[in-house]
Amino acid sequence: MIRTGVIIASTRPGRKGDRVAEWVRDLAAEHAGDAADFELVDLQDHALPLLDEAVPPRMAPGGRPHTRRWAEAIGSYDAFIVVTPEYNAGPPASLTNAIDYLHDEWGGKPVGYVGYGVFGAVMAVQKLRAQAGVLRMADIGPQVALSLRDDFVNFTDFRPQELRVPEVHGLVDELLAWAQALAPLRAASAATV
Repeated sequence: MIRTGVIIASTRPGRKGDRVAEWVRDLAAEHAGDAADFELVDLQDHALPLLDEAVPPRMAPGGRPHTRRWAEAIGSYDAFIVVTPEYNAGPPASLTNAIDYLHDEWGGKPVGYVGYGVFGAVMAVQKLRAQAGVLRMADIGPQVALSLRDDFVNFTDFRPQELRVPEVHGLVDELLAWAQALAPLRAASAATV
């Protein structure tokens, strides 16, 4: 079974990401059946301070308890779906900070994106795609771009259009195909640790 983390990127009060991520998780789990397990990974639950490790994660694993817990959580997944808003044409600082804490734990894993914002968070996702390549992640093509105008009522109540369902299914299908294809790479990386 492919373990997939559905990352809730926003930690701000009044965020919409938790509802969007629950919808994604539920649709993905129903679509994938027994092939995969989808779990929410809420950055709010991890409460990571601004990066506070003395050594970059590529050089050495972090030693602080919150870093070790975060590394263990991320290391346990085979794939990720990042649910992100867009703030000032980029991803939230909470997500960037969480990504920066780790290096090897991201490698060899596919990542897909569900963005929400005025224009579907497409610019935030572009920045995340560039970072994924550096981390040796397989950045898959399908993206679900939810519009505050069309997928939210009064810009606040999440009510996705029906056409979003096949978009999520397509993202899940490709994500799981990549996760399966990359399994030998993840196994080889785990053997060298």
